[in-house]
Amino acid sequence: MSERTATSNPSAYQRAMMDEYFANVRRLTRIPFLWEHAQRVRKGASPCEVVYEEDNLKVLHYLSDSEPHYATPLVFVFALVNRPYILDLKPGKSVVEHFVKRGFDTYLIDWGVPTYADRHLGLEDYIDGYMLNVVDHIRQRTESEQVSILGYCMGGAMSAMFTSLYPDRVRNLILMAAGIDFEGREGLLNVWTDQKYFDVDRFVDTYGNCPAEFLQATFLLLKPIQNLIEKPINFFERLDDESYIDDFFAMETWLNDNIPVPGEVYRQFTKYLYQQNLLVKGQMPVGRRIVNLKNIVCPVLNLMAERDDLVPCGQSLPFNDLVGSQDRKAITFRAGHIGLAVGSRAQKELWPSVCDWLAVRSEPAGVAAATSGEE
Repeated sequence: MSERTATSNPSAYQRAMMDEYFANVRRLTRIPFLWEHAQRVRKGASPCEVVYEEDNLKVLHYLSDSEPHYATPLVFVFALVNRPYILDLKPGKSVVEHFVKRGFDTYLIDWGVPTYADRHLGLEDYIDGYMLNVVDHIRQRTESEQVSILGYCMGGAMSAMFTSLYPDRVRNLILMAAGIDFEGREGLLNVWTDQKYFDVDRFVDTYGNCPAEFLQATFLLLKPIQNLIEKPINFFERLDDESYIDDFFAMETWLNDNIPVPGEVYRQFTKYLYQQNLLVKGQMPVGRRIVNLKNIVCPVLNLMAERDDLVPCGQSLPFNDLVGSQDRKAITFRAGHIGLAVGSRAQKELWPSVCDWLAVRSEPAGVAAATSGEE
């Protein structure tokens, strides 16, 4: 076969190479438009109003076109790491949206960004101070004796401590990928924070607050191949997929919107939980009091992510056996730590069922008012 014939009749391999070349050219031409798209990403999707402020903290109240179906308000407690709008990322990928549509009077604590002056704030300042003040404000605002709490990740551990210390104020407790028992070593964070390798006192005394850059690097290195190699390649290969790009930029905006953690809180969390595992031992100090999980007697729903590398299920599952509640349920869902909130399958299957669980355990709207009127 002549050279001219071979060129005019390319092989399947050659055709595939040409197709890939032109596909790459098309992808590259979209990059300027993608940058503009990235600048338009919203931080939080659902309409809301600020109803309480204290220092850096704000409480968001989510608005609805109809009156609440339930008198028991719901309060979201996020971690002190990253920003809370992952719970309300975008329409169709919002945990908040599910509860608002189901008629729950829904609130979320935005902790704000700590300054260097906040480096001495400890768990007692957040639990006995900010959380107590927020819960009491919402109780007064809604004229409800109790609230339901949904705590995510670090916010879940803090919510468990709060409920133990103030059981009369909490009607229902939902934990979401919350670390409780840190005895195991299935998670890399447990290994990296081992006191044999990590001097948390020296770290905090040096930096003051735990730097956002340190936290971001730590999370990236939990899955280095996926985060640093596979994700950029997958992004490039799907540059012409509008839906994928929209989700990608929403997630990346949140993932890179990092904030520091107050130094004393970071010290306490690392030392008391990761290194000494005091919460499950009944020795966890918050201020001058010791947390006893048996004090939690309200209904408990414990949500875990099967593929969670940040908070493995083994850190969450023991919680149900440590509380005093007789109404307790655990759900292990096939998702990752973040997918538990924004994953398509979680949005379709998990959160509607969580709303069902909470609905039958919340006081219907009008009941308290009717009782008060009779008196």
